[in-house]
Amino acid sequence: MSNTPPPGSTPLVDAPRRSRWPLLLAALVAIAVVVGLVVALTGGDEDSATEQRSVRLGVVGASDPYWADFQDAAADEGIDVEIVDFSDYNQPNPAVSEGELDMNQFQHIVFLADYNVAADDDLQPIGATAIYPLGLHSKQYDSVEEIPDGATVAVPNDASNQARALVLLQSAGLIELTSGGTIFSDLADVDEDASRVEVKALDAALTATSLDDLAGAVVNNDFVERAGLDFDDALAQDDPNDPKALPYANIFAVRADDLDDPTYRELVEIYQDTKAVQDGVVDVSGGTAVMLDTPVEELQASLDEVEADTRAEQD
Repeated sequence: MSNTPPPGSTPLVDAPRRSRWPLLLAALVAIAVVVGLVVALTGGDEDSATEQRSVRLGVVGASDPYWADFQDAAADEGIDVEIVDFSDYNQPNPAVSEGELDMNQFQHIVFLADYNVAADDDLQPIGATAIYPLGLHSKQYDSVEEIPDGATVAVPNDASNQARALVLLQSAGLIELTSGGTIFSDLADVDEDASRVEVKALDAALTATSLDDLAGAVVNNDFVERAGLDFDDALAQDDPNDPKALPYANIFAVRADDLDDPTYRELVEIYQDTKAVQDGVVDVSGGTAVMLDTPVEELQASLDEVEADTRAEQD
């Protein structure tokens, strides 16, 4: 069929085709603007998209209000902290070692040293938090002197806290330790003939809740308020300001390979520099916590010393 128009008719004229280049150019300009904004917001950091800014932190006592303040302060710095709560002291260290947690904060140096030696592990302190005094509590008596001879007093059953508790009972005049009292003292070290009371070891979480059946118990700081006790009512406590107390400094712990991780170190700084966190820790401890910013090198040196002593004690 011919495409020639019939005589006398007006030829149909195709409308001119609009060029696609202006639309394409506009799209490219828009993309460039978006990319420019992203670069401006991230500072042009090529690694920002892959940087580790989400952290799983294991603690004992996640209900303490200052942990929410800590999470908020970390979020302000672009770090999402997931708090994982534990009720058993024996769980957070293996969880870090196995990669289930990135770091934990629940223990002092002596506890970590005992764990590392027993488990042949190498977790390390990456920052200090506080030293808490260990206190002797009772629901039946108002003073150490009132506790009768032959009564039963409980201490935590984990090695590091048990030793510390026994030294406290000795300083309070309730027992005598054949070694004089060291970070390695245990129930076998109690001189029963020279002691006023009998000592029973219980899980740290149970010492306070068992007070109805005991003359007294040495209660870890984490469990004082949970058991309805008052820090000020302790019949005796050790001195967290003693220079010899450094091995009982509480710490953030990580895998040895993560000691230089910038995000983990930043979290330690956030903990130490955020007033709401620091005030919250002191408040939860009943005003007893002594806050610390001890250099990591000193913490590691203390850990090395306690580990060496622990291995020597076992040989």
